[in-house]
Amino acid sequence: MKTWRLALSFAIVALSVAGLTVLNGILESGILSLSARSPLFSPIPQSISVHLAQKSQRDLGVSDVWRLVYQRLPDFPLENNYVLKETGKVDPNNTLVARLIRYHLFVKGRPANYRLDWKVTLADYLGVTPEYLEESVYPGGDVLRQNPMEGDRAVIQSLNRTQRDTLIQVLVDVFSGNAPSLPGASDKQSGSPLQVAPPPQPGDAKLLIP
Repeated sequence: MKTWRLALSFAIVALSVAGLTVLNGILESGILSLSARSPLFSPIPQSISVHLAQKSQRDLGVSDVWRLVYQRLPDFPLENNYVLKETGKVDPNNTLVARLIRYHLFVKGRPANYRLDWKVTLADYLGVTPEYLEESVYPGGDVLRQNPMEGDRAVIQSLNRTQRDTLIQVLVDVFSGNAPSLPGASDKQSGSPLQVAPPPQPGDAKLLIP
C-alpha cells in the first residue's frame, strides 16, 4: 500500500514538472505574448457603425426636421397640396422637404449631416448621377392619389446652384443640431428656454425664390 502511494506521488510530481516545462517553452516562444497583444473583441465594422448613425438620425422625427427647414427657408415651395388616398383630403404635412428627407434617409440610407451626401441626393433629382428616382419607392407614392415624384423633381431642377447650396446647408445645420428648436414636449419637460431663430439676414428669403 505504501509502495502504491509513493508511486502515485511520484507520478503527480513528474506531471507537474512536465507541465511547467511545456508552459515555460510556450512563454519563451512568444505565442502567449502575441495573443496578449491581440484585442479581446474585434473592432465594429464600418458598415455597422454607419447603420447605427443612420438609425440615430431616423429616430429624429421627420416632421420636426422639415418644419425647422421651412422655419429657416419660409419661401421654399411647400408642395403640400396632394390628396390622401385613404381620406380624400389634402395632407398639409406631406411637404416637399419631408419627402426629400425621407428619400435621403429611408430610400437611399445616406447620412444626414454631411453636405456631400445631400449633394448626391439633389443630383439624383437633377438626373446627373447613375442613381435615379423610382415612383414605386418614392416617399408619398403609396399614400397619395398622385405620386409627387415628378413635381418634386421639377421644383429641385428649377433651383439654381446658390439656392441648392442654401438648402443643403440648412439641412446639414438642422441634423447637426445647429438650427433653433421648435416648441415641443421635450422643451416643456426639461424646462430649458426655447431657442430663438437668428435674425434674418438681407437676401436670405430671396435665395430660394424659384
